[in-house]
Amino acid sequence: MLAFLRRLAGHLVRGVVMIWVVTTFTFVLVRLMPGDPVQTQYEKLLAQGVSAEQARAQVQVTYGFVPHGSWISQYGDYLWKLLHFDLGKSVSAQGVSVTTEVLGAAKWTIGLVLAGTLLSFVIGVVLGVIAAMKREGHVGSILSLIGSLLHGIPQYVMALVLVTFLTVKLKLFSTGPVNGLIDPGFNGPYLASIISHAVLPAAAFALSSFGGYLLTMKSSVVSVLGDDFILASELRGIKPSIIFRYVARNALLPLFTVLALSLGFMIGGAVFIEHAFNYPGMGAMLIDSIGNRDYSEMSGAFLLITGAVILANIAADLLYSAIDPRVRHGGAT
Repeated sequence: MLAFLRRLAGHLVRGVVMIWVVTTFTFVLVRLMPGDPVQTQYEKLLAQGVSAEQARAQVQVTYGFVPHGSWISQYGDYLWKLLHFDLGKSVSAQGVSVTTEVLGAAKWTIGLVLAGTLLSFVIGVVLGVIAAMKREGHVGSILSLIGSLLHGIPQYVMALVLVTFLTVKLKLFSTGPVNGLIDPGFNGPYLASIISHAVLPAAAFALSSFGGYLLTMKSSVVSVLGDDFILASELRGIKPSIIFRYVARNALLPLFTVLALSLGFMIGGAVFIEHAFNYPGMGAMLIDSIGNRDYSEMSGAFLLITGAVILANIAADLLYSAIDPRVRHGGAT
């Protein structure tokens, strides 16, 4: 237990450092943007007849720091507000906090990423086992070829293919946000609208990801099949079903790490898929914030994506150490 807490504390410290690095980068990015958006908004407010004090206060609310004073004082004020989960106000949605905007978009992205990742994981694991067991025949070769081809297709290309054929050509699915005419809530029409709009984005995630799981699972199963304990089990006459459970349990270990990491990185990759399907998640919000020069929303989105990747790395390491005693005991045998 003490070793687990020590490992967890180390991960948390490194995670906090990484988040600090990203927040510092976003602060500097805003200050170095061509045209200085902070100063531009401040001067725009002055031109509208707003007093200097009021303009300074409004810019501080929007960006989290004032455009005057030294960078050190601005940076300190920026970090202080972040510690209180205050990311400022959105320029795109006047009067709405960035935290509200980011969390509102994140709930759609997280659901989409979970559905697509878990679907690709299950399909990839099952087909990977079949490809390993049938590796000497045509079935194994065909599955490996399919996995290699799909693994090499970028997510945005897969999304564009699905949009072109299933939405534009065949008109089987619709894209965009949930039907606004339906009352939101836990009711049949609203849930059906959510599912119908999320099917294609989730399919794009699954199709562009399951090839990696398939190939990894196949390689892991083939490696485990060559271990001595499998040969000893076969010589002792243990049932094939029991041997299969031994193989699957050991072969799945690397897949859990890949799964945890994928959940974090796919939130960042959702930008391209959500933009292609006009899905109202983090991707759409980030694209809109770039087009509107809304740097408060941009920084909030970057922070959430960074936090997701960091948490995924921590979860992957802790999960692997929990399910593999060799890692938990420092590799001792």
